[in-house]
Amino acid sequence: MFDEMAKKPAAWLSSAGKESLVVLSTRVRLARNIAGSSFPESADLEGKKRIVSYTDSVVTRSKLMADGQYVKAADISNLDNNFLIERHLISPLFLTGELNKALYISEDERVSIMVNEEDHLRIQALAPGLDPKGAFEQAVKYESEIGKYLEYNYDKDFGYLTSCPTNAGTGMRASVLIHLPGLVLTRDIDKVISQITHTGLIVRGFYGEGSDVLGNLFQISNQTTLGVTEDEILKQIERITTEIIEKEAAARQRLIEETSEIIEDKIWRAYGILKNARVLSSEEVMNLLSAVRLGHATNIIDFLDISLLNAILLLSQPAHLQKYYGSEMDDNRRDFVRAQMVRDKLREQND
Repeated sequence: MFDEMAKKPAAWLSSAGKESLVVLSTRVRLARNIAGSSFPESADLEGKKRIVSYTDSVVTRSKLMADGQYVKAADISNLDNNFLIERHLISPLFLTGELNKALYISEDERVSIMVNEEDHLRIQALAPGLDPKGAFEQAVKYESEIGKYLEYNYDKDFGYLTSCPTNAGTGMRASVLIHLPGLVLTRDIDKVISQITHTGLIVRGFYGEGSDVLGNLFQISNQTTLGVTEDEILKQIERITTEIIEKEAAARQRLIEETSEIIEDKIWRAYGILKNARVLSSEEVMNLLSAVRLGHATNIIDFLDISLLNAILLLSQPAHLQKYYGSEMDDNRRDFVRAQMVRDKLREQND
């Protein structure tokens, strides 16, 4: 399952997005629950099965959703689950608890819908670069389509009702995945994160809540969903992200002006390791790619395409690597094959 997906780049890692040298992707997630049904955490087995059955029926009847994949969680292998997490199509929380869950993925992978995660429906849309409005419009298209067949749990005073009260109201989380090596290297990142949190946004790692920061990649998202409109959330995310991009650009410029030899050495050394190493961990690849990505953005390395760096970023993740080569591997074997894959991809660019 998902074997063909592993052979192609993720749509949300396209280089075509706005501000793609700094912002990898934008995500908008809508939490929705079905009226008259208990939230997943309090529902009994039959209640959860009904929600899966309801959504299965919607997918069957909907022209919009006809070309996507709808699969029950019980039919997804452990390797495929990890693959979907790496591809940002499901959350780690989706894997916990009972398996009375399901997943819908649109044909272009821009939209995925988790059924019976924390809420009955978690509808998320991904867009390349900085594009909160575009991601929101995609999510709403599917939310409206499902709403033709199922009634959402909505209160005129509180808005959309959710399993966790902190998601009530709009039920919307908007986030960007942003690359900030300049601010990390100038040691300004803690100050910037503090400024971000004071605006009501939250900063997380590569895979979102509870994850570590890898490869200088940060996820920035809204916390407040009640008492604000969707438009206000989207505008805040875009405005704050634009300010961060400006700070990152200034930090990169300062590095080039004040420590050019050191920065160039760091970038070329990272490229040299990626091009020649025989053993590489996924974390090491992400950190080395961060330096090479910085080199690309500052024209120190001008012969690499950003789409290639994005492809290596994704394929170097453990489950992607195994799916790509069609074989399950232990840690040592993965590290060897990962290094080989990176060398091959870089060689393709040079040929």
